[in-house]
Amino acid sequence: MVRRKRVSIRNHSAEANLFARRAFIALIGVVAMLIVLFTNVYNSQVNSFEKYQTRSNSNRIKLLPVAPNRGQIYDRNGVLLAENKPVYSLEIIPEQVEDLEGTIADISELLDISEEKQQKFFKALRGKRRFKPIELQSRLSDQQVARFSVNQHKYPGAFIDARLKRYYPFGDLTTHNLGYVAKINRKDAQRLEAEGKSENYAATREIGKLGLEKYYEEILHGRIGHQEVEVNNQGRVIRTLDFTPPTPGKDLTLTLDIELQMIAKRALAGKRGSVVAIDPRDGGVLAMYSNPSYDGNLFVHGISSKNYRKLLDSKDLPLINRSVQGYPPASTVKPFLALLGLEQGVITPETRIWDPGWYQLKGVDHKYRDWKKWGHGWVDLTKAIEQSCNVYFYDLAYKLGITKISEMMDKFGFGERTGIDIHEESSGILPSVGWKRARYNQNWYTGETLSVGIGQSYWTVTPLQLAQATSVLVNKGEIKKPHLLKASSQTTYTQGEGKNVVTISAQPYELEEYPPIALNNKDNWQLVLDAMHSTVQKKGATGHTAFKDHQYDAAGKTGSAQVARIAQDAKYDAEKTQENKRDNAMFIAFAPFDKPEIVVSVAIENVAKGGGATNAAPVARQIMDQYFGNRVITSEYTSEEHPLHDEHFTVSTDEAD
Repeated sequence: MVRRKRVSIRNHSAEANLFARRAFIALIGVVAMLIVLFTNVYNSQVNSFEKYQTRSNSNRIKLLPVAPNRGQIYDRNGVLLAENKPVYSLEIIPEQVEDLEGTIADISELLDISEEKQQKFFKALRGKRRFKPIELQSRLSDQQVARFSVNQHKYPGAFIDARLKRYYPFGDLTTHNLGYVAKINRKDAQRLEAEGKSENYAATREIGKLGLEKYYEEILHGRIGHQEVEVNNQGRVIRTLDFTPPTPGKDLTLTLDIELQMIAKRALAGKRGSVVAIDPRDGGVLAMYSNPSYDGNLFVHGISSKNYRKLLDSKDLPLINRSVQGYPPASTVKPFLALLGLEQGVITPETRIWDPGWYQLKGVDHKYRDWKKWGHGWVDLTKAIEQSCNVYFYDLAYKLGITKISEMMDKFGFGERTGIDIHEESSGILPSVGWKRARYNQNWYTGETLSVGIGQSYWTVTPLQLAQATSVLVNKGEIKKPHLLKASSQTTYTQGEGKNVVTISAQPYELEEYPPIALNNKDNWQLVLDAMHSTVQKKGATGHTAFKDHQYDAAGKTGSAQVARIAQDAKYDAEKTQENKRDNAMFIAFAPFDKPEIVVSVAIENVAKGGGATNAAPVARQIMDQYFGNRVITSEYTSEEHPLHDEHFTVSTDEAD
């Protein structure tokens, strides 16, 4: 018999109480959650209203940077040397084009756009939003712009965009002075970030890379502007709310005379070398040309690998600015050594030595040759400079010693950068006992002092240094730092009383003061300058032929620098010598003699025939002829004419310096 389970009776009252308790607890939880919710709503809507309002606006409103226009550059006469020229590019907004591939193909056929450019466009398309424009072709020609403008109605979503790009109208004529601008690379960006200037370049694509463009980058660039725009949740600009215009960069007016630059280029045609012309009254650089040069416009839009490799591989090295690179000064330094000899009392204007055509140290077999094999006979200071007598300066250097020479030449700026306003300047080499010990860990030898006496040995100077030192000489010790900048100016446009007002504020270049070179006997300045005057004015002197029949009163000094060592008894023959081992031609000059307005230094590499007198001096003559034009300037200086000599030889070419 199976016993059945007993059925329990439900307690409805207990269940009701349990449900009521649970419902009450749930209600309390809901109320608590509502309290938290309303508390947060109140906190965000009332207490933190300004904070979230700002964050909301930042999602809706964007501040877009606006790049300033770069300052322009002019020569001393107002000729434009660097400008901002409109460059046109073809842009496509993909979302506005129904058949993108067909449209690109049609436009490419119309404007002759390469397949490579088309592929580049589609590659860029994958990484950008479709409502933003993408460049199809840059640097459109005027013909391409006109052709597309006529057919633009056929291609909705395609348009021409114009941007300002740097342009140098004179191309290679000014590159080594102005430098160039190019695209901001990673290194530039890191430097701007480290200097705290990256914000000012937020909308800028190019930056100065060389020359004045780099040196005066900060004032040429200007200050960034801003455009406040409203955007939607996709980042599309809906409208412009506010606009703060950028401050354009300052314009620069240079001391350069572009016509003198042209003459320098023409005079150096087919040669490697440099011409530097300075106004000794204020240090302003009138001309500074290095040949060969290159076109800086190649770098503005990004130079191709092919073109860059061509510049690098050229045997003429056009990328080097020869105006600020070192050359052996040769006989151009003889006036400076003569001044030191006078100042030290080692020589007087009447001191004479016998020149048999060579100089020899006691106990040494080696003979130091003069350029004139049979010598100059009895030579005093004036004749030594006029005829560029090596033996006279061998003897003078021996008596002075290398220490006194290096100390005095240092005062003229040799071995130091001049401080000109470009970064690419070399310091050259001013040899001394300490320099050789530091460089080669070797002793200094007396024979090296003799070579220094004629501007050879380790001594190198830049054409700019040589012009600067000559400027100090003609100023009788006053030092004017060479500079390219004459003034900077800012142009502003404002509105007043219903009309536009243009304001130009100019800031002239501030000349720095330097302590002058003081001599014990101030008359020594004039003695040396008179000898340089005779070098050009007297018949038979080394610089006379080049300046024959000139209409202004000039003075100067020639020089021929031996590049390769020649054996004791060997004779130099330029035609049989490898080109890069041929002599360099040097020359320094100034005019007018009484009140100099221009100083010129010329360096020409590896001349095929002759020396400074036949190669470099005529170049300086062309520069001065251009500078003085039709002016006839005479000097109060008078002197007895020397007889004409037929023999003109250099140190190693048997032709006078």
